[in-house]
Amino acid sequence: MQLTRPTQTPWSTPERYWPGLTDATAHLDPPYGVISLDALAHNAFDMLDRAKGTPIRVASKSVRVRGVIDAVLALPGYAGVLAYTLPEALWLATASDDGPAIDDVVVAYPTVDRAALRRLGTSHELAARVTIMVDSVAQLDLIDAAIAPGLRESIRVCLELDASWDSKLLGHLGVRRSPVHSVADARALAETIVARPGFTLVGMMGYEAQIAGLVNQPAGNPARAALVKWIQKRSAAELAERRGLAVASVREVAELEFVNGGGTGSIESTVAEEAVTEVAAGSGLFGPHLFDNYAHFHPAPAAAFALSVVRKPTPDLAVLLGGGWIASGPTAANRTPKIAWPEGLALLPREGAGEVQSPVGGPAAPGLTVGDRVWLRHTKAGEISEHLDEFAFVAGGSVVATLPTYRGQGRVFL
Repeated sequence: MQLTRPTQTPWSTPERYWPGLTDATAHLDPPYGVISLDALAHNAFDMLDRAKGTPIRVASKSVRVRGVIDAVLALPGYAGVLAYTLPEALWLATASDDGPAIDDVVVAYPTVDRAALRRLGTSHELAARVTIMVDSVAQLDLIDAAIAPGLRESIRVCLELDASWDSKLLGHLGVRRSPVHSVADARALAETIVARPGFTLVGMMGYEAQIAGLVNQPAGNPARAALVKWIQKRSAAELAERRGLAVASVREVAELEFVNGGGTGSIESTVAEEAVTEVAAGSGLFGPHLFDNYAHFHPAPAAAFALSVVRKPTPDLAVLLGGGWIASGPTAANRTPKIAWPEGLALLPREGAGEVQSPVGGPAAPGLTVGDRVWLRHTKAGEISEHLDEFAFVAGGSVVATLPTYRGQGRVFL
C-alpha cells in the first residue's frame, strides 16, 4: 500500500464523505472498520509538514495495523517505531509472514517481561534493532536477573526524562511516568547505566502529555481554551530549558543516537527544541475524535467503524448492535464513541454505548430503519484496532485493500 498526498479533502463535506463510505462498503456486514486511504495519507503528510524536517517516529500503540505502519515508514520523514511492549517490539523487529523486519524499534515503556528480555539478549539481530526504556536502577537489576551481562548481547537502553510540569499555581500537570525529573536525576542514572556491563545508553525520551494530550479549543468553552493554551505555553518553555540542560549533561556521559519527544498534539513545540532530534506521533494518522478540538491542527477522520440498526423499540429510537468501545483514560462522556453519521443522533444518557446494544435518539433517529448503518469514531486511535480483525481501505469509491490489525494477526500485547 502506497500513500500519496491527496489533492482533495472529501471529509470536509460530511454529507458526501460518510454516505460515500457506506456505498463503498455496502457488501460488508457490520460491525466493520474502515480507513479512508486519502484521509490517512492527508494526515501522514500533514504531520510531516508540522514537523518541518524533524524525523517522526511512528507510535505503534496509536495504529496497531502493521500494514499501515509499513506504509507510513515508507514515506521520507518517518523513521523508526515507538512500540508499547517488548514482545510487540520483538515481533516488529523480526521478519515473518506478518511483515518485514523493522530495524529501529524503541519500547516506550519499561518492561519486566523476563522471557522477552532473554529473547532480546540472546539474539544479535534483535539486540541491534530494539531499544528498551529505563528510568530506575531497579529495572537494570531486573534485566540482569533475567539474563546476566556475561550471557547476553549488550542491551540498548533509552533513559526516560519526566516531562511533566510542576506548576506553582496548578500543581502537577502531566502523566505519572518516570521518576527522573531534574538534570541531576538524568545525569546520575546515565552514569549508572554507562558504568554497568551489558548496557548501552543510546537515547533519551520525554513525553509531554500536558501539551500533546490537552484539547486547547474545546467547543463552547473559551475559558478552558484560554487556560489550556496558557498551560501549554508555560509548560513548553519550562520543558525546553530543562530538557536541553538534561540532554547536554547526559551527552557528556554517553553518545546519544536520538532524543525523542512529543506526541501528535505537540509536534510544533517539540520540534522547536534544539535538543530534540525526533518526535513521536501516531494518533494523528487515524484522526480519532479526541483531536477534533485542537486549535493548531485538524486531522481528517480517517478511521471509523460502522454498526447496524437492529431494532426500533419506539418510532423515535433506534438500537445499534454493539458500540461499547470505550477509550482508556478518565471515565467520562468524551471516552465514548462519537456518532459521525447520520448527523442528529445521540446516545441515550441512561444507557450510553453498550457492549451488545447502543440505543440512539435525536432528530435523525425516526428516519432509521432496521438494517441501516451508522458511522462512529473512536475517542482514541489504536484502541479501535483491538475490536477489529481487519480494516477495509477505501479509495475512489471502492474498497481497494483489506489489512489485518494486530488482533487479526493473532497479536494482543496488552
